[in-house]
Order: sequence, then C-alpha cells, then structure tokens
Amino acid sequence: MRHSFVSLLSDHGIPLERIAQLVGHTSQATTEAVYRKQLRPVITQGAEAMDEIFAGRGEAATRKA
Repeated sequence: MRHSFVSLLSDHGIPLERIAQLVGHTSQATTEAVYRKQLRPVITQGAEAMDEIFAGRGEAATRKA
C-alpha cells in the first residue's frame, strides 16, 4: 500500500518532500529510492499489451459469429 500511495501521489505532482512527510520518512531519499515507482510507462505498456491480446480475441469471436 505504501508503494502505491507514494507512487500515485508522485504521479499526481505532489512534491516528494510532502510525500515523505505523509509517510513518516525523515528523509525524502528513502521515499524516492525505495517507494516511488514510475506509473505511466508501466500502465501504458500493460494497457497496450492487453489491447493487443483482446483485440485478437475479439476479431476471432466476430469471425465465428
């Protein structure tokens, strides 16, 4: 939960210093190094892969009908 919380706030533009305070870190270095993950590239790649997977299945199902 903490990883998601930090990553979502960071992705939303909340300053890292404020996020570190919210999660109880005395230094923002821990927040950045351990907890903050980049969401957008991962979400985009996952969504594109799922689109390809389901697009192929949808076409096959349409041809069978």
